[in-house]
Amino acid sequence: MPVEFGVLGPVMAWDGAGDALVLKGPRHRAVLARLIVARRRVVPVARLVDDLWLDPPQDAIGAVRTFVAALRRAIEPERPPRTPARLLVTEGPGYALRAEPGTVDAWRFEQAVTAAATLPPHEALDRLEEAIGRWRGPAYAEFTEEAWARAERSRLGELRLHAVERRAEARLDL
Repeated sequence: MPVEFGVLGPVMAWDGAGDALVLKGPRHRAVLARLIVARRRVVPVARLVDDLWLDPPQDAIGAVRTFVAALRRAIEPERPPRTPARLLVTEGPGYALRAEPGTVDAWRFEQAVTAAATLPPHEALDRLEEAIGRWRGPAYAEFTEEAWARAERSRLGELRLHAVERRAEARLDL
């Protein structure tokens, strides 16, 4: 069963059984969150360094590699040593999280809100209730001050307000 990722609140990951995975420290979670914001695209290591530190330490690239290695162990614990990662992959100058659309709560939320727009009120209401219920707090809650998260946090917050309004409209229609 696939790993699921949550960014509609504090950044988290769960295994296929629904148990929370240990993501270690805040920089580990920041790397994961930054890769989720990138939506399956490669984020160069240099960009990760700039996003993680105002004044990067001398060994910042090595630190990012260490964070990625720890994240890989957490999200792919069954992967044999020295075999290529399937989820958090190295590509060219950086890393990408190849999470499927249904494994990230924010992406599922967006899909549900989009789908609800074309549904009759009773079905839209169910879909919107489920979508809004995914929220555990502000999007990317730990990273409110990070420039790399600002636009995505704002976009998701606006979409949540739209979902709440659409839910109210569906209730009135019913």
